[in-house]
Amino acid sequence: MSSKAFEPAQLGPLTLSNRIVMAPMTRSRALGNLANELMAEYYRQRATAGLIISEGVSPSADGLGYARIPGLFTPEQATNWQRVTETVHHHGGHIFIQLMHAGRVFHPLNLPEGAEGVAPSAIAAKGQMWTDQQQMQDQPTPRALTTEEVAEVVQQYAHSAKLALEAGFDGVEVHGANGYLPEQFLNPNSNQRTDQYGGSVENRARFVLDVTRAIVAEIGADRTGVRLSPGSTFNDMAEYPEMAETYAYLAAELQKIGVVYVHLVGTGRIPAEVLDSIHAAYTGPVIYNGGYRDLARTETDLAGRAAFIAFGTAYISNPDLVERLQAGQPLAEADQATFYAPGPNGFADGYTDYPTADGQPAGTFSPTYEA
Repeated sequence: MSSKAFEPAQLGPLTLSNRIVMAPMTRSRALGNLANELMAEYYRQRATAGLIISEGVSPSADGLGYARIPGLFTPEQATNWQRVTETVHHHGGHIFIQLMHAGRVFHPLNLPEGAEGVAPSAIAAKGQMWTDQQQMQDQPTPRALTTEEVAEVVQQYAHSAKLALEAGFDGVEVHGANGYLPEQFLNPNSNQRTDQYGGSVENRARFVLDVTRAIVAEIGADRTGVRLSPGSTFNDMAEYPEMAETYAYLAAELQKIGVVYVHLVGTGRIPAEVLDSIHAAYTGPVIYNGGYRDLARTETDLAGRAAFIAFGTAYISNPDLVERLQAGQPLAEADQATFYAPGPNGFADGYTDYPTADGQPAGTFSPTYEA
């Protein structure tokens, strides 16, 4: 029986082999904030996804809030990422880079020398942060960006997007979700500014839209996507009265900009009226993300309003996820202890050592389904 999940699909200038997306996931393997051969192998093993969206990659030194996350703002970083993109393309895949500025989600021990935690306002995120030097530490209060500095951060995103295409990425996803810098601007609980980036819904949405427009000006709307997470409380975000209005406005503006997709996190938890308003205002492809592990739910949502389905945790332990879904094979469970840290044998543990469904080491897969 034919399955929409395995049909080729158009995304801007790209023809994807299927509608299954590998969601962006922080894995903390980028020693020195550089992509490396182990990361290239990790993405290579999963290249049969219709689209891979990379882990969060910071567009500036200030955005490197977590331990061992990669950046893309120097020529050396771009050169290292090129190995990843070449490998994915060689094995028939497509890959977008996700640009993620952590903002107030940081600890100084995780930042390079001279960098600092910055945010819309000097309001600390509750909770603790892992540091390799001192283990778990409270997240400190960030420094509020000046109006002039906000404009500089926007240009950092644009510069990183330019480097991304030079490094061979097929496009860029703006991480406007999960409590990182763009959502910190969106949410009045973390944004108490009194300039043009604070106060009204339009002002609080300005940073996300400025970043998106700057990237589009650099690489084109048909290679720019945006990730949003309405109602998420991750990283000390909280709901607010204007949430529905905020995301309806954002969706309408993203429609005007013409971004190639909107990627929604936690679709099963997004209030129905918010989800409806996004679809009403934005008519381009929408990626649904949120706990997908089976073909039945995937097909149901693809028959509805989703253009693509993004799998997150399932992709950690199932490098051959597309093939398993197509064959109706069970999915392997992931080891949470190695999501962000090495195992007894190093960083490959729980990263590149998950086997295929037949118990063999993960290799390069040739899709067995028919278009």
